[in-house]
Amino acid sequence: MIKSEKIYLDYNATTPVHEQVMEKMLPYFTQNFANPHSDHAFGWDASEALEKARKQVAALINGKSSEITFTSGATEAANLALLGFAKKNRNKGQHIISCKTEHKAILETLNVLEKNGYEISYVEINCDGIVDLEQFQSLLRPDTSMVVMMLANNETGVIQDITKISELAHQNASAVMSDITQAVGKLDVDIKALGIDLAIFSSHKIYGPKGAGALYSSSKIDLERYMYGGNQENGMRPGTVNVPAMVGFGFAAEIAKIELQKTSEELLLLRTNFEEQLQALEDVQITAKDQDRLPNTISFSVHNVDGDALYRRMNRIAISRGSACTSNIIDASHVLTAMGFEEKLALATYRVSLGRTTTQQDMNLAFENIQTAINSIRKTSLV
Repeated sequence: MIKSEKIYLDYNATTPVHEQVMEKMLPYFTQNFANPHSDHAFGWDASEALEKARKQVAALINGKSSEITFTSGATEAANLALLGFAKKNRNKGQHIISCKTEHKAILETLNVLEKNGYEISYVEINCDGIVDLEQFQSLLRPDTSMVVMMLANNETGVIQDITKISELAHQNASAVMSDITQAVGKLDVDIKALGIDLAIFSSHKIYGPKGAGALYSSSKIDLERYMYGGNQENGMRPGTVNVPAMVGFGFAAEIAKIELQKTSEELLLLRTNFEEQLQALEDVQITAKDQDRLPNTISFSVHNVDGDALYRRMNRIAISRGSACTSNIIDASHVLTAMGFEEKLALATYRVSLGRTTTQQDMNLAFENIQTAINSIRKTSLV
């Protein structure tokens, strides 16, 4: 029988706020509540806390605090980066290269740029979601002002060779932007070594609060503001800064850096064991099994089943569909279809993402739920 325990295995979607992070935030709601831009002692204290958080966030990716702009999340950061770069650097070229497996925050913003005169080329990927570097190089042109490539995919966990992509792009004098949201806290992300000029990431993926994110912008990159109403965050993001959230973001970044190796090793062991269990089941396939992937992420497909019916039977486990649901209409994941998955298989593909408190017992119970659900639906389909 399917166990009654609810098991959360959707940490790529969001994480709970770390207990120590919550404690660090609380005084900034009630005691140190001042506006960090107020010119008095209370404001100075809040400003000092904000700048400490900025240093902590920068340290997580080996950046400088002056290169960090706080935002409400990675989506806002993506808009600031793409639209701000395009507005400032149009004279350098109106051609951008990206990939169809990017997050919707990137793809939809690129679509806006395309409607405003930019030409967007999308490099091909193989069945494992890996960018074709030869084709990428062939797409580079004198007017290619920017390359936009995600470091680690949110659905499959596949890690791109951003170092090589950056090297080729810089040889062409093209800037490199990367969505590093899923990578930070799980990989040792060194923004300088990777050759990334612009990057976006979020607090709530690393056990910090929601509503806090960051844009990393190298000092050699010029962006133009498109939001107005104040000079906060060097004018790039006007409005009163959410100090409690950023304090939490900063401390979460500090903890993530300290615990990175231990957490990654533990998650990789759990992932490996779980994938071995899944592969023992009939007609179950691990996505990009032999590729370099995030240590906490498993994407698996179940062949010859109704994906929606199977998902409903796994309702005691918090995992993600390989699809997006809008207004009760189920669409195949754009990531999986770009990788060549047929629609039926894409709709029967699921993401399991582990977190810092996930245990082997959790994974064993999750596997039992999945195995029971698969056997049940296959038995039903034979009746």
